Amino acid sequence: MSTATPRSKPLAGSPLERQLAADRAAALALTPVSRETEARLDRFIDLLLTWQAKTNLVSPSTLPTLWSRHVSDSLQLLALAPAARIWVDFGSGGGFPGMVLACALADTPGSVVHLIERNGKKAGFLREALRVTGAAAVIHLADIEDSVDRLQGPVNCVTARAVAPLHQLIGFAEPLVRKGAKALFLKGQDVEVELTEATKYWKIEPQLHSSRTGGHGWIVELDSIERSTPPTDGSPYDRNR
Repeated sequence: MSTATPRSKPLAGSPLERQLAADRAAALALTPVSRETEARLDRFIDLLLTWQAKTNLVSPSTLPTLWSRHVSDSLQLLALAPAARIWVDFGSGGGFPGMVLACALADTPGSVVHLIERNGKKAGFLREALRVTGAAAVIHLADIEDSVDRLQGPVNCVTARAVAPLHQLIGFAEPLVRKGAKALFLKGQDVEVELTEATKYWKIEPQLHSSRTGGHGWIVELDSIERSTPPTDGSPYDRNR
């Protein structure tokens, strides 16, 4: 039985298609990638536009700036961890930043991005994106905390975007950072408020990087995390919801 997803790609020559083409050029000028990575990203964005009609993968209002708002925003993380090969992306959703990173790292030997997503439909999208792009990724259909416990081997970098408040993300990442991983969390204009809240539970020395894509975005970089309060639920994670 066919399970084809309704098409939502912009019509050839439509205003949205022209906006996307211009935005793509601007985004790739800001965060250049190889020709092979460009091709993988094109296939990924093509698929996302197809699935967007049935599954809300990104905010519809951001479609005209899909490349600069989402793709470049994801690619900029590579410059902050150039030697990282094993990545973990919490709550991968529509593939940002995890699938974009996996497309960029596909030709780098030993690279893999673990995409953790609890939503079945979004995990299905990620599986199809992995198939059409040949990206360097493994998909985990599970809650974040469960997947962190099950990950085997070293992790170089852990990231997340628009998933949870910073203090929760730090709690999820702490076991990986304790073992040597770097954390890079993409956050918005309320980053200072989130950092203030996070320091109630965690001892951290964050480095803040202004997003290269403009707007009010920030990247929170953490190389060490220590707990300043005991867990409230008996688990190794302090969710403090």
